[in-house]
Amino acid sequence: MADLSVKVAGVEFKNPVIAASGCFGYGHEYEELFDLSKLGGISVKGTTLTRRDGNIPPRIAETPSGMLNSVGLQNPGIDYFIEKELPYLLKKDTVIIANIAGSSIEEYIEVAEKLNDTSVHMIEMNISCPNVKKGGAGFGTSCDMAASVTKAVRKATNKPLCVKLTPNVTSIAEIAKAVEAEGADAVSLINTLLGMRIDTRTRRPILHNNVGGLSGPAVLPVAVRMVWEVRNAVDIDIIGMGGISKGNDAAEIMLAGADAVQVGAALFNDPFACVRIVDELEKWCEVNKVDKLSDISGGVVTW
Repeated sequence: MADLSVKVAGVEFKNPVIAASGCFGYGHEYEELFDLSKLGGISVKGTTLTRRDGNIPPRIAETPSGMLNSVGLQNPGIDYFIEKELPYLLKKDTVIIANIAGSSIEEYIEVAEKLNDTSVHMIEMNISCPNVKKGGAGFGTSCDMAASVTKAVRKATNKPLCVKLTPNVTSIAEIAKAVEAEGADAVSLINTLLGMRIDTRTRRPILHNNVGGLSGPAVLPVAVRMVWEVRNAVDIDIIGMGGISKGNDAAEIMLAGADAVQVGAALFNDPFACVRIVDELEKWCEVNKVDKLSDISGGVVTW
């Protein structure tokens, strides 16, 4: 049997398959179906400094080969997470990643400082959030803003820090280089692509927020391309995500340069997607005579 273990930002994962933030909650519902220890890791629901109720419904819409969402980071806040959810998760024999978000650099800092005193294994910083002090532009849409928030959070915590990148930029590789220069241990990509759907009967957008994030199989080629671009730009580790629903998808994005993968939208169609992908990766290694899965990272042979 192949060795599926990988290392990201110095953290050991038993396999490269991580349940993506926003799609797995805190694992309670999925634990009714399978043992959470089968996962390489869990990136928990995006967590902010205080409780957020999220956006007004409708906030989910189907699309061909995917879905749009504008949930709006609904979560109970960092203090609740640390007190009520983290102790439960840390008993599950899998890597626990705290996904954090904020509307100002100060909020990111405060959340990171609170997590620094816990046993969470890694912080994943979502920089797609709007910076309310800079006109609402996303932190991840400019090198300067991405660098500034990364530098601040890096000073606030000694936890392994992974920065989650938005694809809604001109050059994701330049953003990756900016956060690497300010101390990020890894990057994860891609977050959702901005999209919109309209109800032609009412002539209104289906989502109350008008636009939302596109995820699902339709975005896989974009994710593969962006991971490949980032792999050729930085030396830090990469967690690849975006449209992964099969073991072959995971192998493909790893060949492009990812060291591990996250699975998100596929879970809504198949709650067993993560554990199935682990099994499929094991079979892929057997068929392709791969002894250690981590060896394939960045192994694409371009023309």
